Amino acid sequence: MIDYAILQQGVAERERVREERLGLGLLTLSAILPSLSGSDCQTNDIMSCSQPLFQVILFFLALYLVAFAQGAYRPCILAFGADQFDGEDPEECKAKISFFNWLRFGVYMGSLVAISTISYIQDNLNWALGFGIPCIAMVVALVIFLLGTTTYRFSIPHNEKGPIARIIKVFVAAFRNWRRTPSTIATEVEIPHRQKSEQYKFLDKALIASYNLNEDGRVCSVAEVEEAKAVVRLVPILMTCLIYGIFYAQPGTFFIKQGATIERTIVSGFKIPAASLQGFISIAILTFIPIYDRVFVPLARAFTRKPSGITTLQRIGAGLFMSVFTMIMAALVEIKRLKTAEEYNLVDKPSVTIPMSVWWLVPQYILFGITDVLTMVGLQEFFYAQVPTEIRSIGLSLFLNIFGIGSFLSSFLISVIENTTGGSGQDSWFSNNLNRAHLDYFYWLLAGLSAIGFAAYFHFARFYIYIKRGNI
Repeated sequence: MIDYAILQQGVAERERVREERLGLGLLTLSAILPSLSGSDCQTNDIMSCSQPLFQVILFFLALYLVAFAQGAYRPCILAFGADQFDGEDPEECKAKISFFNWLRFGVYMGSLVAISTISYIQDNLNWALGFGIPCIAMVVALVIFLLGTTTYRFSIPHNEKGPIARIIKVFVAAFRNWRRTPSTIATEVEIPHRQKSEQYKFLDKALIASYNLNEDGRVCSVAEVEEAKAVVRLVPILMTCLIYGIFYAQPGTFFIKQGATIERTIVSGFKIPAASLQGFISIAILTFIPIYDRVFVPLARAFTRKPSGITTLQRIGAGLFMSVFTMIMAALVEIKRLKTAEEYNLVDKPSVTIPMSVWWLVPQYILFGITDVLTMVGLQEFFYAQVPTEIRSIGLSLFLNIFGIGSFLSSFLISVIENTTGGSGQDSWFSNNLNRAHLDYFYWLLAGLSAIGFAAYFHFARFYIYIKRGNI
């Protein structure tokens, strides 16, 4: 069967694409306003000089609207897309195994185009055009999405109670009966192919009959308890991957700051914008995904006899392990950058370009891209398949929370380090003069935290019991 609430997911995806289109339209408008109002700001940076209050409000409203749309439609599009494959058809099951790989491929193909062109347009032409092009692209995407409406697979939920309500009911019943012995657990017929898990037995108390036989929902079914256990089983994996969320925030922040200080001229007269360095991540992903899907998986399948070659937890673990080496590489390159600045007496000249080629940064970007293919796609598959069928989009929302929470944790960690290492005339690890900062210390710290996160993940992954559902 197709995912519960897939109809709602399709509608939600359409609405969120519209909201993102509106947000990008407002961003474009906020960038156009200076020229319309005759602003005397002589810069392309729309936030670098004083702007009318209305324009500032419009700008941040647009940003939050885009963020809201992203958070709403991204889990829906993942679940909705995977649910288009028929789990009963052998050929479609094989295709479903590769779905998340090629979805990621498409996302980063678009990302590479955006990074390589939009960043250049924003830096060298104007921000209005830089925001306007993505807005037009989203309009085209919405039209294409709507054209396929008649071909999508939909289903209607068979259970009157929603999945969230059922899971809450299990926790409430288990809490209500927490002092009682399980001797009165109701005997129920289990659904086909479902075995009662021996993990998290405290939730089994939700099966104990209530003293008040007239009370609504006096006994939860075995299937409902197993649904709740499936969600609880995700928590240790979710928590141990939060450090990866911190790691994931770095290419868009400090990696760019590193790149902005060194020589980025590729050919005479053309300098790569610092933000465009993230394009190396996209290139690595676009290169590695076909290798993984068409070479590694068939080879691994021959040895393991698993349809996906290796399990999703093994794939995630490999990515987490590589994240440690990515941060080690970043630390070593930063040490090289600091030494080069010192050798050329540029420590106190932060505005002068350090004579160090941008190619030094490429290895850490490539390692990050390979890590992304392993961990990100693995997490998507895992949180899609290892939740009750009816709440797959919620499972994928939990997956996305890893990176939202990780970004907050990264900011918190940076604030703590800034307050601890700075002050009293001392340069902090994140000094505005990057030549006196110590990003290398921060990267070593992240390497250590990533190693701890991997060890914790490995411990919990060893005892994880999969929900067997198709080939995913």
